[in-house]
Amino acid sequence: MSYPPPLYTGDTGTLTASYRSSSTPPELTYPNGNTVHYLATHESTGGLFGLYRWEFSGVRSGPDPHFHRSIAESFYILSGTVRIYDGTRWNDTTPGDWVHVPAGGVHGFRNESGEPASMLLQFAPGAPREAYFEGLLRISEMSDEEKAEFYAEHDNHWL
Repeated sequence: MSYPPPLYTGDTGTLTASYRSSSTPPELTYPNGNTVHYLATHESTGGLFGLYRWEFSGVRSGPDPHFHRSIAESFYILSGTVRIYDGTRWNDTTPGDWVHVPAGGVHGFRNESGEPASMLLQFAPGAPREAYFEGLLRISEMSDEEKAEFYAEHDNHWL
């Protein structure tokens, strides 16, 4: 097994690291109080991956079982209890637990505890998930046809 082809071919390195303080406000806040922090986006990683911190307010929320054709998704639980569906059953995950779902893998996640919880979501390769997260704010205003187009555009396939 070998490493992938080089993404950088220079000899001296570049000064391109980025820093984000933990006090940076979230980029998105939903009406139910859930927030999303855009830690690394498709754009900022050149499409290699996307990384987001999802903070549940404690209100029951989260998507039902679905799959993606073009991206893998991983979950790392930071606080609280998050239920994650692995295609066969719902698992109560707690801080330090990690779940990886390859492309095509059936999954879902939700907070049913009534308490706040947080997790990291990673998508690989990177996809413009920000548009999906932001579009969810308007989902109740969409017709069934518009919803179907929105989900297809964002590679969400519901069971």
